[in-house]
Amino acid sequence: MTSPIDAAVAPLLDALAPPGGSAVVVAPPGSGKTTRLPLAMLAAPWAASGRIVVLEPRRLATRAAARRMADLLGEDVGDTVGYVTRDDRRVSRRTRIEVVTEGVLTRRLQVDPELPGVGLVVFDEVHERNLHTDIGLALALDARRLVREDLRLCAMSATVAAQRFAELLGHPDAPAPIISVDAQPYPVDVRWMPRKPSQRLEAAVAAAVEAALRREAGDVLVFLPGVREITQVGQLLAQLPDTHAADVHPLYGMLSNEEQDAALQPSRYGRRRVVLATDIAESSLTVEGVRIVIDSGLARAPRFDPRTGMTRLQTINISRASAVQRAGRAGRLGPGVVYRLWSKGEQATRRPFGEPEILQIDLAGFALELAAWGVDDPVALSFIDPPPERSFADARDLLTRLGALDGNGRLSPLGREMNRLPLHPRLAAMVAAGTSHSAERGGLACVVAALLEERDVMRGRPDEVPTDIATRVELIGNPSRRHPQADGRALGTARRRANELVRRVDIDISVTDVAEVPNASALAELLAIAYPDRLAVRRSQAGRFQLPNGAAAWVPANDPLAQEPFLIVADLEGDRREARVRMAAPIDALSLEQVFGTQVTEETRLTWDTRRDELVELVERRLGGAMLDDITRKPEPGPFVIDALVARVRERGIDRTLSWSPEARSLRERVAFLHRTLGQPWPDWSTPTLTATLDDWLAPFLLFARGRADLEALDPGAVLSAGLDHHLRTDLDRLAPSSFTRDGSATPRRFPIAYGEDEPPTLAVKVQELFGLAHGPTVAGGRVAVVLHLLSPAGRPLQITSDLAGFWAGSWADVRKEMAGRYPKHPWPMDPSRADPPRR
Repeated sequence: MTSPIDAAVAPLLDALAPPGGSAVVVAPPGSGKTTRLPLAMLAAPWAASGRIVVLEPRRLATRAAARRMADLLGEDVGDTVGYVTRDDRRVSRRTRIEVVTEGVLTRRLQVDPELPGVGLVVFDEVHERNLHTDIGLALALDARRLVREDLRLCAMSATVAAQRFAELLGHPDAPAPIISVDAQPYPVDVRWMPRKPSQRLEAAVAAAVEAALRREAGDVLVFLPGVREITQVGQLLAQLPDTHAADVHPLYGMLSNEEQDAALQPSRYGRRRVVLATDIAESSLTVEGVRIVIDSGLARAPRFDPRTGMTRLQTINISRASAVQRAGRAGRLGPGVVYRLWSKGEQATRRPFGEPEILQIDLAGFALELAAWGVDDPVALSFIDPPPERSFADARDLLTRLGALDGNGRLSPLGREMNRLPLHPRLAAMVAAGTSHSAERGGLACVVAALLEERDVMRGRPDEVPTDIATRVELIGNPSRRHPQADGRALGTARRRANELVRRVDIDISVTDVAEVPNASALAELLAIAYPDRLAVRRSQAGRFQLPNGAAAWVPANDPLAQEPFLIVADLEGDRREARVRMAAPIDALSLEQVFGTQVTEETRLTWDTRRDELVELVERRLGGAMLDDITRKPEPGPFVIDALVARVRERGIDRTLSWSPEARSLRERVAFLHRTLGQPWPDWSTPTLTATLDDWLAPFLLFARGRADLEALDPGAVLSAGLDHHLRTDLDRLAPSSFTRDGSATPRRFPIAYGEDEPPTLAVKVQELFGLAHGPTVAGGRVAVVLHLLSPAGRPLQITSDLAGFWAGSWADVRKEMAGRYPKHPWPMDPSRADPPRR
């Protein structure tokens, strides 16, 4: 039986004939390019000495393509045509066409870049732009350039930017030939059924399936974004009476090989079939009997946020190229029809091609592959789209934290061990570390890796699904245990994967022994190795946590982990401001120190405790941006304490903070007066100047201070006086005495002189105390007369004057006349300048 793709055989063989030949094949879905072209190339002379390796982006497509080619040859899989996936292998020494998943080729190139025994590598469905495709193609091109000039390369797809791939496989001045097959094998009628804005996706899909089963002949292939939608649509279809003659099969990556194969088999006699699939069925796959495609127009795609280091699955609109691929599933075996649940107008606004994974996802595995290849800069290799610089740098930073890269940025021995494991670098680091520790811990690491590399094995309402990963580990270890939220099928897949990993790392232990009752500390420590950047520290509110990058995370308040002080988070969802913790394990302080001890930093700072009004030393222990704990203690004397206390005085003011006694204030005012009056050498002790020079006069007296009490105990008068030399201290009492003294009696009497700012000195004294003085007192060496506030015997103001002689000669007579009558017991002489002062 001929096929439209047969027209491509001759030009393809011509393009690949010379050593190192390459080609780009563009052919519509269902044309047979995946199966017929590799078989046709078996007749080429160069194929006699080297296998043809065909790369498929998915395990299901790998097995299906190999099976289809073997059927066309009338042989069993493993004879002329075989396949190799991550955990399945059907090849023999007779095998000449080997269909492999992309990671298999990358691994072979890393082991031996010469690819001995391989004559041609075919990259199928390159339009999907999987990261593994980009890596494998880049390494194959580099191997051809350096060690295998004769290696032939071919890229194939139904929808692809052919010219860009042609230039990549060839040379900018001599691109690889583009071989196009334009004919559609069978027509596909497109019917537009846009769902209403208020209509749920699952209901719209179920209605479209029911309508298609009534109107059309053949089986139905339904494209949905994820497993949750597949499950819900299946439940809706089970309730529809018109679907009683149809068998409903799910089809997605986590299903076992047997379950996937069942979805691909022809319908039983008298029955129709509805296959509910993710984009796993989009390309390189023929679902027998399908004449109808129901396309939701949606897919689930990973999106990496370098600011948080988190990858989240997002539901996105598929591209126009993906819509063509999906519609082509209906026209593979005969005329078909596709129901698209969006409008024709919306179709025109969609992206022409899907976004390459290299621009969208976590690049840790990509960076590890390049490091294993000996490349630390992607520019050294050929990519259709180079990776974003920041994402690649973040990926290398993570590899360094995981220990995969040494101090020079080169692959470490641990990194080489990690690269041999078919796991994300986080999980590979965990398994490698666990295996080197003990068989028990290695087995537990394999169980955890199996749980984390696929979607969660728990289903149900988010608030009902437990957060603790230990619950999932126990379910792996005890198949007889039941849990209301557990997905038995997913648990079976994870259990098989755990056993496969145990065999791969070659440890002699039973998964049941290490998982049925897992060691809580070992589990947390293993998880911390994989997620060193995901230590969540509880805040004051139950269920609220902080991550090292500063982002918030949370678990429901009623979750058993809500009260834990520390969690190691394995799975998050949500935005970068506040993400929900999906899976985590509690970690105690001892385990935390063992795992993160070298990364924990202590930050000590002095701060003023406003509640206690005291200087304290705050010691914070941090991991990244997350604070583990803190203690408050009294600081030890030292320069930082001095600076903090001086800052406190400067902030609150010297008058409010320091304990100024009357004597200290008087000293400060007297010196300030002399500075205003006489200038140098008298210092400026005004408030602004003293505040500005605290470091000079106050700080030296705080050498042994620890807090507010020491500051308050300080005598600022003694501190300031210490700054005056001996001559100034001697002159101070002479030039600015603190008081006016009356001698001439058995007991000298002193009356304080007040030195106010910007005012002359004043003396408040009863007038009788000045009897016998012809002139009032002066200061500053006689330059300034003291302003006298003369008081009555009862202490009431009589006169303010700085000219005592003038007062005696002038207004004293009137004062005397009035006061003599009011205070007859007190002396009121006619000439007080010659009278004796009162005796005490």
